[in-house]
Amino acid sequence: MSDDSLPAALRPRRFGSTDLMVPPIAVGCAPLGNMVDTFAYAVSEADAIATIHATVASPFNYIDTAAHYGDGESERRIGLALKEIGGLPAGAVLQTKAGRHVPTNDYSGPMVKQRFERSLELLGIDKVDILYLHDAEHTTFEAAMAPVGPVEVLQDARRQGLTRFIGVASGPNDVELAYIETGLFDAVITHNRYTLLNRTADEVIEAAHQRGMAVLNAAPYGSGMLAKGTLAYPRYAYQPASATLVETTRKYEEICGRYGVPLAAVALQFSTNDPRITSTIVGMSNPARLQQTIDLLLTEIPVDCLEEIAAVPIPRAEDPEKDRWK
Repeated sequence: MSDDSLPAALRPRRFGSTDLMVPPIAVGCAPLGNMVDTFAYAVSEADAIATIHATVASPFNYIDTAAHYGDGESERRIGLALKEIGGLPAGAVLQTKAGRHVPTNDYSGPMVKQRFERSLELLGIDKVDILYLHDAEHTTFEAAMAPVGPVEVLQDARRQGLTRFIGVASGPNDVELAYIETGLFDAVITHNRYTLLNRTADEVIEAAHQRGMAVLNAAPYGSGMLAKGTLAYPRYAYQPASATLVETTRKYEEICGRYGVPLAAVALQFSTNDPRITSTIVGMSNPARLQQTIDLLLTEIPVDCLEEIAAVPIPRAEDPEKDRWK
């Protein structure tokens, strides 16, 4: 199927100011790392490989992973899948992220370089389309920007042709903004901070968009609750959701129920319909999620439903991961 024949909601978009075109959905592969402590569910190797096979054959042939996901397990499984199909197909896009060595909290330039080299080995490829500085809240801006530091490692990788573009993918908004303001990066990823329940990343999105950067919004369901519901998965940003977040989500569920539309469709289109957002990263754990996501993107949502959702007060802004790293 050609790009022109795709429904408008599924057509590729320009990656910031670059010549790269990417789908409106990137397949988030953190769950494929079998991160039970993070997601509260397991993913088998067979399901992970099948998910990648389905991804590269779908309109969403954009793979997002990281060295940190399962300490390389996500990348290893992606590598197995790509090996089975003879490598990354033409037109598919692959990005990964490099950051600290978690057990030692080593976020030095040499460590970031080592993590990226391991990523290429596990993925079974010699380069990636985009490489991100990952979770930079675990170092200081000064250390990251220092000579032979992590940012220089990413720039060197771009100069050497090991990646076409570089980006920053951190958590706290102030951290993201500091790197955006350097003008060194092509893209930014924000996660869990621009959803129906949390809009705190708006400043990050606007700052990056104004600079012509690609903007990727990850976790539009807040890691699951806005898709699976409050009864099945009362969690937000990888931890138990607060009573306020659960109560607000239940209001959304009631509104969507009256209009006969899935809350997941509203949550997903909240991100994909924002013209500033290049691509929305949706975590997927099995092949069926691809078609489900297409269906959600194509769901027609009554204007009255959207207006009622918009009228629900947004919970007080707070860091969605404030207790995660304690």
